[in-house]
Amino acid sequence: MNEEALLARASEERERIFQRYERGRDNLVGQIDPWEDPEFEEYHKTDRYGFIHDERLPQRTAPQKVNIEVEREKKWVKMLAHWDTPETKQKLHRRIYKGIPNSLRINTWCKLLQVNRIKFENPGKYQDMLKLGKLWSTDVRQIDSDVNRQFREHQFYRERYSEKQCALFNVLCAYSIYNSEVGYCQGMSGLAGVLLMYMDEEDAFWALAILLSDKRYAMHGLFIEGFPKLTRFLEHHDKILTKFMPKLKHHFDKFGLDAILYSLKWFFVCFVERVPFSLCLRVWDIYLLDGERVITAMAYTILKLHKKAIMKLNDMDLIVNYIQVKLHKDFGYDDDIVIYHLEKSMEELRRAKLDYPGPPPPNELPQRMLGVFVEPDKKSKIGQRAENFSETEKQTRANVILRREKAALELQELRVSQSDTVSEHSGLTGGVRCDDSVSGLGSRRSLADTSVTSTADLSVFSSGRSHAPDNSLDTHSNVSDDGTGSDG
Repeated sequence: MNEEALLARASEERERIFQRYERGRDNLVGQIDPWEDPEFEEYHKTDRYGFIHDERLPQRTAPQKVNIEVEREKKWVKMLAHWDTPETKQKLHRRIYKGIPNSLRINTWCKLLQVNRIKFENPGKYQDMLKLGKLWSTDVRQIDSDVNRQFREHQFYRERYSEKQCALFNVLCAYSIYNSEVGYCQGMSGLAGVLLMYMDEEDAFWALAILLSDKRYAMHGLFIEGFPKLTRFLEHHDKILTKFMPKLKHHFDKFGLDAILYSLKWFFVCFVERVPFSLCLRVWDIYLLDGERVITAMAYTILKLHKKAIMKLNDMDLIVNYIQVKLHKDFGYDDDIVIYHLEKSMEELRRAKLDYPGPPPPNELPQRMLGVFVEPDKKSKIGQRAENFSETEKQTRANVILRREKAALELQELRVSQSDTVSEHSGLTGGVRCDDSVSGLGSRRSLADTSVTSTADLSVFSSGRSHAPDNSLDTHSNVSDDGTGSDG
């Protein structure tokens, strides 16, 4: 197939995907495959945040607690009406750390992010970006795939081509044009998905734009090629562990567990799908107020609170499962207790001058003017690359592998040393049986050698910024075969 035919094919695919979102669910009756719509029958399984659970939920909030929440809402309504006053500024920090009433998060988040200001300064820009996305976005196929997986256990995103699914698709497509350096990267669907639970489509777009470009959050450096901010924050995280929890750091090193294997969603999406959603929202509240320091402190707090349990786990996979899966289902502490410890952690790190990795260097900030259309090259339009990875991505992958192999080598040397010592003192010729450590070494090497694309948390390193060469038009959704769970 020649180049012109491939370009036409890619354009046709983009148009087909857009048409389905524009038509929406009500106009696609009989055209949505059954596997795209999970079954849902019992409404008592939906929690107050809209997430659907497999088991019956506990009884509703006690009347006394409801009364307290009502009184707090009254105070917040009054404070929101006088947002710019000295009195509000004085009370804001304390009240946000106590938690924003869920019904008022939409107003508060928009004010913290100054969404109305940037909307006022850019009238019509979102609609322009969305129109250009329909014509030119080279990320449509990947966005469509991720929208079909993101938060499918939430009532807003449960149904294929629902109003919020369509909004999520639009926001991500528009942003892929607005920020030509980033385009779209897996992980951004998680950020936008949470914002859309509390905002309308255009507000969520501008909130996402602020999270990536404003220096308080500077997420741009997480999603650009090479992920420079991730590298910097992982190094800072290691410094914190080395200083405050050296035994836990040694435990991780012993099993070849690099922070990159358990912490990506901490840094990329501010703990979404890594802690219970009620706690995640509390962390987001504080993050929107205080910025990047909250991420490093919360990462430290999680490990500090669960250090004893983690130290009992003698296998890399068990540790990762505990941090990523178990704590998401049941964190083991009341949200208020966690926030109390988070605040203490921030103070502790501040005293040690480890609360902040430092301001973002220039390479982590947007270099091109945002909102200025840049026409993609032909390879991007077609959806093919000359190579699977760019040189920067190859180097990132190589660095991960080197960190894996170094830890594995140190562990192997430790085992040999222990084996020699035991043999010398016991007179046994067989040495020490390594059982789990041998299989652990194998799994570490396997994980590294498949690059950082094989695990759910590490999918952001893979096809999120590239496109499959097939560009097939044979299916409606172009969903990959790697599962239906949310990878963003």
